[in-house]
Amino acid sequence: MFSADRHITLTELLKRVRTTLDEAFALPQWVSAEISEIKHHGSGHCYLELVEKGDDGMPRAQARAVIWRSAYPRVAGYFEAETGQQLVPGLKILAKAQVNYHEVYGFSLTITDIDPSYTLGDMERQRQLTIASLRRDGVWDMNREAWLPSVVLRIAVVSSRQAAGYQDFCKELAKSPYAFRTTLFEALMQGQGAEASVVAALEAIAARQEAFDAVVVIRGGGSAADLNCFNGYRLCAHIAQFPLPVLTGIGHDKDTSVADMVAHTPLKTPTAVAVWLHDRAARADGMLDYAALRLQQAAVAVTRTQELRLERLRGELAHLSASLLENRRTKIVQSQDALRHSAEQYLRSRRDKLSTSEELVRSRAPERILRLGFSVVRHGGRPLQSTAGVAAGDRLDIELADGRLGARVE
Repeated sequence: MFSADRHITLTELLKRVRTTLDEAFALPQWVSAEISEIKHHGSGHCYLELVEKGDDGMPRAQARAVIWRSAYPRVAGYFEAETGQQLVPGLKILAKAQVNYHEVYGFSLTITDIDPSYTLGDMERQRQLTIASLRRDGVWDMNREAWLPSVVLRIAVVSSRQAAGYQDFCKELAKSPYAFRTTLFEALMQGQGAEASVVAALEAIAARQEAFDAVVVIRGGGSAADLNCFNGYRLCAHIAQFPLPVLTGIGHDKDTSVADMVAHTPLKTPTAVAVWLHDRAARADGMLDYAALRLQQAAVAVTRTQELRLERLRGELAHLSASLLENRRTKIVQSQDALRHSAEQYLRSRRDKLSTSEELVRSRAPERILRLGFSVVRHGGRPLQSTAGVAAGDRLDIELADGRLGARVE
């Protein structure tokens, strides 16, 4: 049992805590933390909730903080001038803070200054971490290797409808004579929630990827902090592995975002993206005109070559025809001569045979035989060739070369 006279009151205890803290933290401390909430009071004061998260994303420490109106314009103005970013939830800051403790209101920090270089350095650290993770995962070059058509006409656009950059993009594209067809997938393009919003737009496009030739991610210019969502791992991994080629026109003046690095074609501004699309179509158009001209020239050259070939063949044909006709004429003349010679030889041979036959006939003519001393004996008007059939007393006619005789058989 404790004695009643040995206890202290809660007020006494908390006063001792305050005294201890005042002694331990008499001077302001530079404290790194993330802004989880921020509220601007009508009085001009700024109230913040600071948090430190573990690797699992869960809070490891949390504290209230305030920037009094006497310091807030200077602190916030300098921070925004250096980073281009307002103090918003999600930012990591390095704040110069006085430790406060009150018996009723508890622990709090009074911020008197914020180092903008720490916030910028943290962004760069996150940027380098994203680059290293994408390279390690083997997706760094994937979108740059995606096939991009020669003419990109069906375009999915990720942007905010009200963004000046989107309006500039549409106006520039409208100047082109080519039939570009754009479909807007609206998304937040800066601040808290921007990364998740752009990822959701990309996922919606991926569900309809066959309807598009490429994706354009555009927004107007902004500070490094404004555009820090384009260095986030989740967004950049989606772009790197996206099935369609991604063109970026994020509007950086100096730095290149990781999204630009992994995109198929990074361009500086939305207007530059529109000009690039027009120029690509114009180059393809020019190549078609050039191809048509080359085709026409080739057709003319082939036609002329064939005309010359036909002319040459016509000349060769005429020469060959004349040569063939002359050859045939010579052969006909030779054939005629040979036929005439053959005919003459044949006729001469026939004539000789006829002469021989005539001579033979003449040599065997009855008159000649009779002149040789032969005679023709006829009995009853017919030549007598045998004694048979002739009787004594028959009358015979004897024909001699120079006349006829009558005789009687004895």
